[in-house]
Amino acid sequence: MPINPSPRMFFLSGDEALAQGAYEAGLRVAASYPGTPASEILEYLSQFPEVDAQWSINEKVAYEVALSAAISGQRSLFAAKHVGLNVAMDALMTSAYTGVNAGFVVVSADDPGIHSSQNEQDNRRIAQMAKIPLIEPTSPRESYKFIKIAFEISEKYDTPVLVRITTRIAHTKENIILGRREEVSQKEYKTDIPKYVMVPRNAMQRHLILEKKLIKLETFSNKTSLNQIEIKNKSLGFITSGVSYLYAKEMYPESSFLKLGMSYPFPKDKVRKFAEQIKSIYCLEELEPFIEENLRMLNIKFKTKDATFRTGELRPELIPEIVSGKKKKEEPHTSRKPVMCPGCMHRSIFWLLKKLKLTVTGDIGCYTLGALAPLGSLHTCLCMGASISFFEGFKKSLHKDVVGVIGDSTFIHGGIPALINLSYNKTKGLIIILDNGTTAMTGNQPHPGTGATIKNEKTTQLKLEDICRACGADQVVVMDPFNIKACEMLIKESVNAPVLTVLIARSLCRLNVREKNDPPKFEKEKCKKCYLCTTINCPAIIKTEDGFITINLSTCVGCNLCADVCAFNAITPHV
Repeated sequence: MPINPSPRMFFLSGDEALAQGAYEAGLRVAASYPGTPASEILEYLSQFPEVDAQWSINEKVAYEVALSAAISGQRSLFAAKHVGLNVAMDALMTSAYTGVNAGFVVVSADDPGIHSSQNEQDNRRIAQMAKIPLIEPTSPRESYKFIKIAFEISEKYDTPVLVRITTRIAHTKENIILGRREEVSQKEYKTDIPKYVMVPRNAMQRHLILEKKLIKLETFSNKTSLNQIEIKNKSLGFITSGVSYLYAKEMYPESSFLKLGMSYPFPKDKVRKFAEQIKSIYCLEELEPFIEENLRMLNIKFKTKDATFRTGELRPELIPEIVSGKKKKEEPHTSRKPVMCPGCMHRSIFWLLKKLKLTVTGDIGCYTLGALAPLGSLHTCLCMGASISFFEGFKKSLHKDVVGVIGDSTFIHGGIPALINLSYNKTKGLIIILDNGTTAMTGNQPHPGTGATIKNEKTTQLKLEDICRACGADQVVVMDPFNIKACEMLIKESVNAPVLTVLIARSLCRLNVREKNDPPKFEKEKCKKCYLCTTINCPAIIKTEDGFITINLSTCVGCNLCADVCAFNAITPHV
């Protein structure tokens, strides 16, 4: 909600607090592509009329939009989950050379524990590789505070600033007293070809400038209050950053701490000052040995976690085990198995693909759940858009019975170039676009195919069938995925045909459909206990103690897929 004229306290998540802080810092332009745990940043910013917030088609475009707004004079922000920042890396690396003019903050929301991602990378290393400052808040309140400082650093040193949070910080909530927005005047843009045109001659000079800038930034890192020394018991001290600081503070409240809020450039002088006062030092950090490696270069004696702790989150109860030098114990996976919603349009397609025994190259989205038993009909998943590229590679090797499956938002994000590549290189076969009219996995955000912006304003609606034809597809067919017979026939005809076919399976996400159809009818006396209906993996179908099945009427939405697959008419559509 927009803030009131007088300061008030609100209960905000880390994402929301960071966004609020950016708004109060005079933010004018913000761009992103949805991705947990970063999605809520742009969603929060979209409520403010002073901020031009947008969902871009992918992170590279989003980064370039936000960066160029900063270069031309307005404070700007780019946000993405950790793997989303990978997509923007080309622009990020060179933007360290060009500089920014107005303040430009890059937010990376990392995902230790892999709660909703395909890897567990540590993006602190990206700051070091790109040679840009790294800011790490430990809480929502610090996120609110540090983002404002990040804009100041960006403008003072003419550099992008990477603010790194993690899932726990992004989704934890804290009471925060909000302030008023500071209206920052637009900086003058001046044509400067040596600064902003990165041909080799100019880039070499900008690299020299960047190296000098890093020396100044390290001096700042040694002096800034972002890096705090807290001296209590001098027999035990921790050098740490991010949420790991809070965990260690909870378990060892009487110890001394060096809390790194700006961990790159590494504050060497402040680290040495802390080390001189502490008898036994522990380096405590999640994932990669980022702080550890910097400490080793200073030749400081310290202890650190066993390498087995480099995976997963560092929960508070694990800190004593690290201090005692133990290895990480393997823990049983106890989380609830994810499942597609009742009536999900993806379910029918994956059931068909399994029935037809096809090799399926998959992608990032809700439909990735098609890989789980009992469907088990999605066989690869690497990164956004890779399903179509993988389809081409598999076709070159296996030659037949291969299908590529991708979602509508993911197709727009990264699938279009791959489809062009298929056509250009004369690859034939079948690509299926699962079009549920939203970016469902990350919270039902709009995309160019929906005809709405992040601010719910009407805009040009991209027609996927037109795009596919323009990319070179020989045949584009739009079908209802619940028309099982028609979809099966088309898949059979197209999978090994000498043409490039795109099947757009189109049906709205169930989360966006309010009405429910009448549930199908189950006749117990006709049931043969073959359990074919359970292979669609619908949570509304339940096996009872007597070995029969029942339909949970509170969750069933009446899609009738179970009736379509029942071989003995024990389940029939409601009449």
